[in-house]
Amino acid sequence: MRIQEKIVLAKRAAESKKAFDLVILDLRGLFPFSDYWLICSGSSAVQTKAVAEEVLKEMEECQLRPSHLEGMEEGEWILIDYGDLMIHIFREGERLFYQLERLWHRAPLLYSEKEGLNLLDDIKD
Repeated sequence: MRIQEKIVLAKRAAESKKAFDLVILDLRGLFPFSDYWLICSGSSAVQTKAVAEEVLKEMEECQLRPSHLEGMEEGEWILIDYGDLMIHIFREGERLFYQLERLWHRAPLLYSEKEGLNLLDDIKD
């Protein structure tokens, strides 16, 4: 599966469980372990877990399995690592505290729900 398809699949799965403030960053050349990050929020640990479960289910249906998964038990910050795509699902308060987008401000923004930005069609494998 092409990376663009993988990103869109994960994004749609997250959106289907009402994840909000979705952002996709292009970390190629900036982060050695992953090319793209999808970051989103949930209003509670129950919601973040539901988002993560849906992402895992949809990806599994396409024979995509994470190499690493953490944070499911607590639901505060769930990390799902698919190698070239890393998914961060935050409870609102944790996202504000860690501010990954600010920390990685040099990474080009490919998608932002808040800003109405969608450059996902521009992704080339």
